[in-house]
Amino acid sequence: MVEDLHRVVVTGLGAVTPIGNTVADYLEGLKAGRNGVAAISLFDASAHACRFAAEVKGFDPTGFLEPKESKRWDRFCKFGVVAAKQAIADSGLHIDEGNASRIGVIIGSGVGGLLTMETQAHVLNEKGPGRVSPFTVPMMIPNMATGLAAIALGAKGPSSAVATACAAGSNAIGDAYRLLQLGKADVMVCGGAEAGITPLGVAGFASAKALSFRNDDPATASRPFDAERDGFVIGEGSGVLILETLEHAKSRGATIHAEIVGYGMTCDAHHITSPTPGGVGGAEAISLALKEGKLEPNSVDYINAHGTSTPANDSNETTAIKSALGDRAHQIPVSSTKSMTGHLLGGSGGIEAVACVLALKHGIIPPTINYANPDPACDLDYVPNTAREHKLGVVLSNSFGFGGHNVCLAFRQLA
Repeated sequence: MVEDLHRVVVTGLGAVTPIGNTVADYLEGLKAGRNGVAAISLFDASAHACRFAAEVKGFDPTGFLEPKESKRWDRFCKFGVVAAKQAIADSGLHIDEGNASRIGVIIGSGVGGLLTMETQAHVLNEKGPGRVSPFTVPMMIPNMATGLAAIALGAKGPSSAVATACAAGSNAIGDAYRLLQLGKADVMVCGGAEAGITPLGVAGFASAKALSFRNDDPATASRPFDAERDGFVIGEGSGVLILETLEHAKSRGATIHAEIVGYGMTCDAHHITSPTPGGVGGAEAISLALKEGKLEPNSVDYINAHGTSTPANDSNETTAIKSALGDRAHQIPVSSTKSMTGHLLGGSGGIEAVACVLALKHGIIPPTINYANPDPACDLDYVPNTAREHKLGVVLSNSFGFGGHNVCLAFRQLA
């Protein structure tokens, strides 16, 4: 019965993002409307149609990872494990043999170790099969951020990985929430990690016409809901949350940042990349999250939108929000932090959930930067260009992915 489910709270946050490599720096970036987009430095992009991205800058895993070990890890795993360790430190949780079996890990990723796959494919073609690294498969497979985080933390409870494209991070958080509700664990380490800024990743999305090609002005390329948006900006990084049952968090005197109360998940069953016209699947995911949280539309104070800056997503998401929330939609601030961070693919749900919890905790609504030209098809309050201070009670986080995956997470202040 629903009444028998455990309540679930957020007790730890970790973030490695294009606008800050700690939660504190990420928060300051969100407040300031910091732009994380610039020319690609991770590889020579001069021959590419799109030559900019939202890279993680100055990433230094010293103190989090052993240098010898991290050389054998793909970049997405490094991001995921560092964010997980940050989150555990923030939670104050100590993992030992007495509680390890009740602590699990789920970290989603859309593409996994794409750079490893590309690099080793070149080795295979140029030097032959005998020169391919024995670490190729464990570096490449998308579950390895979960696996390495579990090893690093000593977490022996429920463990899995989610690969629902750009919804993966949010699905990972939602699935962890479900396990805790059902009493299958006491604590879950969950979120998303991605490092898809590679020659193949950029070329593939460019060929699909999904990216912005604003090479003359990359700082303004990610412009969700703006009439002149022309595609998304690929980003990288990781966001991780520590979720606990309320009973467990209280028993150890944990600081509680927020409560997660709803998880809506649907599939468009429509097209491999395009959303259903009218955002029907997204609207249903939002409605399911509200229903589970026993939330009325007038209780929602902020929505962190999927907001990719693509023509199809932003108008469809706007319609989905209006369909799910009715007249109240026009009174709810809706912003896309992808305007600052770019689109982290499977990692986006992780850092956006962190942004939602920070919004609740600090009373700050992040802006949608680069918003200059209203689109009649996008007619909500998108918090243009400047953050707002506002006490918040309930926030939603939307994530939609290729394959038609739709997720909405609902967070609120602990009642």
